[in-house]
Amino acid sequence: MAIDLAYSAEIAALVERTRAFTREVVVPIEDRHGGDITAAGGDIVRKDLQAAARHAGIFAPHAPVEYGGLGLSMSDRAPVFEEAGYSLFGPMALNIAAPDEGNVHLLAHVASPEQKSQYLAPLATGEIRSAFAMTEPAPGAGSDPSALTTRAERTPAGWRINGRKWFITGADGAGFFIIMARTSGQPGERGGATMFLAPADTPGLHVGRHIPTADRSMLGGHCEVTFEDLVVPDSAVLGAVDRGFEYAQVRLGPARMTHVMRWLGAARRGHDIAVHHVARRAAFGAKLGDLGMIQKMVADNEIDIAATRSLLVRACWELDCGGAASNATSIAKTFAAEAIFRIVDRSAQMCGGLGVAEDLPLARLAREVRPFRVYDGPSEVHRWAIAKRSVGAAKRAIRADSA
Repeated sequence: MAIDLAYSAEIAALVERTRAFTREVVVPIEDRHGGDITAAGGDIVRKDLQAAARHAGIFAPHAPVEYGGLGLSMSDRAPVFEEAGYSLFGPMALNIAAPDEGNVHLLAHVASPEQKSQYLAPLATGEIRSAFAMTEPAPGAGSDPSALTTRAERTPAGWRINGRKWFITGADGAGFFIIMARTSGQPGERGGATMFLAPADTPGLHVGRHIPTADRSMLGGHCEVTFEDLVVPDSAVLGAVDRGFEYAQVRLGPARMTHVMRWLGAARRGHDIAVHHVARRAAFGAKLGDLGMIQKMVADNEIDIAATRSLLVRACWELDCGGAASNATSIAKTFAAEAIFRIVDRSAQMCGGLGVAEDLPLARLAREVRPFRVYDGPSEVHRWAIAKRSVGAAKRAIRADSA
């Protein structure tokens, strides 16, 4: 029996509406401001674009229906998010940009009814933004989350949190924070983390400087955040105490795949620009697109796009089936982060001087997609995890055979 990879008529129509909206409404605004969300107006342009996306019937495709979203599965999100990602501002317009999109997913699965009313509802509608505060400066949690040093201690009023975070995306202007803090054990030990919800105006929560990074399309920047005797009540615990790392997996696997969806759209835009350029640019007695070396780059881009999409489809299927999909998401994320950069880099090369000029968005796209090889787990960490699972399975098989 053949596997049906076709999308329903409803999803196909949503994809087409998203495609038209992104190219006709969002791309011109991105181009006008060179992909710099601060220069474009920050939250002002976000609200304008989100109102337009809502009017177009494409807003919040990932959010639960009861909170105003379209309630799409991971598999159905893929082509929609990819079309939105064709513009760097497209995900923001649909309210599917990081970190809000991942936080919607996390809250929908873990939050209590009261927490959903206070935090998920306004986040899903775009009334507020959010931040996920886990990454810390050395020697704290980074690629190794078990190194978590931010600590929460019980008090008569609830919990007192102290610690320092950095590279917290969207922190400037966020309405609330999901804070990962250690509630038991010591840094380096597995487990012992808890997630807390805190409104941004809670005393003791301080958003510091924006850390200058290559990318400029992330609303709210990548900031330093400190917690100094931040006190939250017991009702601020997201899920259960000491299960924070477990809940992080609920968020991180799907969030890695939605990153792939969005950046694949950006890479496709770069490829489309390059193919259009080489099809009309003449050099050495022929169109550039008729030359063998250019054709190899075009073909390699097509291969990388198709392979990325295939790995993404597999990982989303596993997630929709209810599995952790740890290996599938690691494989898809690692391959995609590197393939997407290759696609944009080849596209810039095919366009020559224009590829590194501001006249085309290729240099901008290269600037934006390069961090993906670091964000959501560096490629090296994912490779280590993939290899560890494979070798571990082989060891278990050897022990079983010897028993």
